[in-house]
Amino acid sequence: MLCVSLMPETTEGALSDLAAASRRADIAEIRLDAMREFNLARLLRAPPCPVIITFRPTREGGLYVGPESSRIATLRDAARLGADYIDIEHDSVAALGRIPAKRIVSYHNLAGTPADLAAVYARIAATGADVVKVAVTANHILDTVPVLRILRDARVPTIALSMGERGRLTRILAPKFGAFLTYAAPAAGLEAGPGQVTVAEMRDLYRADRIGPATRVYGVIADPVGHSLSPAIHNAAFAEADLDAVYLPLWVEGDPAAFVTAMREFDFDGYSVTIPHKQAVMAALDEIEPLALRIGAVNTVERRSDGSLFGTNTDWTAGVASIEAAVGRDWLRGKRALILGAGGVGRAMAFGLKNRGAQVIITDVDPERAHALAIDVGVRTCDLGLVAEVTCEILLNCTPVGMHPATDASPVPASVLREGLVVYDAVYNPIETRLIREARQAGCRTVAGIDHFIRQAVEQFELWTGRAAPVETMRRVVIEALA
Repeated sequence: MLCVSLMPETTEGALSDLAAASRRADIAEIRLDAMREFNLARLLRAPPCPVIITFRPTREGGLYVGPESSRIATLRDAARLGADYIDIEHDSVAALGRIPAKRIVSYHNLAGTPADLAAVYARIAATGADVVKVAVTANHILDTVPVLRILRDARVPTIALSMGERGRLTRILAPKFGAFLTYAAPAAGLEAGPGQVTVAEMRDLYRADRIGPATRVYGVIADPVGHSLSPAIHNAAFAEADLDAVYLPLWVEGDPAAFVTAMREFDFDGYSVTIPHKQAVMAALDEIEPLALRIGAVNTVERRSDGSLFGTNTDWTAGVASIEAAVGRDWLRGKRALILGAGGVGRAMAFGLKNRGAQVIITDVDPERAHALAIDVGVRTCDLGLVAEVTCEILLNCTPVGMHPATDASPVPASVLREGLVVYDAVYNPIETRLIREARQAGCRTVAGIDHFIRQAVEQFELWTGRAAPVETMRRVVIEALA
């Protein structure tokens, strides 16, 4: 079930919130500890959907600070008046005793994920709870592993989730692993718990009502990940194609290979990989496409039918295709291409352009990184301060300069831009960067980063699904999101 967590201040507010929640959710939780006044008889007289009553004390992350006896008495009254479920803390279940409502016996840890979480879960299950609930905090995305195991292996109705942004995947994937319910916020800014997803996102973006045991799972591995448009573009594509699949934001700090390895037991089906993980993730893969191996960076991972993980790089193919769409299929051969940036995208484009016969020159704020890439590709470098003196037919920005929110920045002065030059910018947010705007004003032919971004996502979709991507839907979603 999808449960909306409500934290109204008054009885009238609660009744209004319940009516709204019933239109999008299966069940609603009312947090009495957030209310300055409440009338249980009115709240529970004829609710429009099943109701969980929660009256959480501060020791378990709630707001109630009064006498414990009064709190327990209120919960008993709620059960007598018709609440469907009472959420009672694990250390208060004995005091509550037998009630006419079903009991969700819960454990909350706002500091982290205890090493003995499985034992904590077993102790709660032994209380005779109708539903066992554990809500812990994920300080790293790997903290979600024991939570997913609890859900996967549960033999009684169970709610298990990792709170915080790093634990968001447990909230979205709860239906896949058989959770009794998962919580959602009524709207942004009204989250009852850290990392809650809004009910609109759960329904419309992630299609949580359709997620089940057979749902295929994909996601973008990034650090940070909140800015990524990939969940919007891929989930829209899955919906358009009527595929049983979901795509998640995965905030992976540190070693991405450790995360990918840990998720093997849950059969995640594929990943997009972005800054700063495109190289380090390769250590977790069983096979890497030859040119991606030469590039030394992977932005796409696919789980094959035998369970092996295959990595490739759609950055270079999408980038080159975007350029060729503007200048022609054979235009790059013999042309001088100046690449600004020797990071993941710069590496991919350097190998891609060399593959197309271009004469590549690389520069970077870190001369040693530029030199190392030039040796790998077999091309030359130039000093960043001498860019204006380099004669080239195509200029490529493969740095984050100009990306939102620093949209007033450009990697080169406008004086470098001249009529006839082809200018490519990998930055796609904003849609028109300062570099692209000034290049157009100078009479250059331009290739915007949005074209590259959409093409690489299209290639990922088609690799994962074996089906033609709904390109126009994907483009529309990106443009709407950026606008």
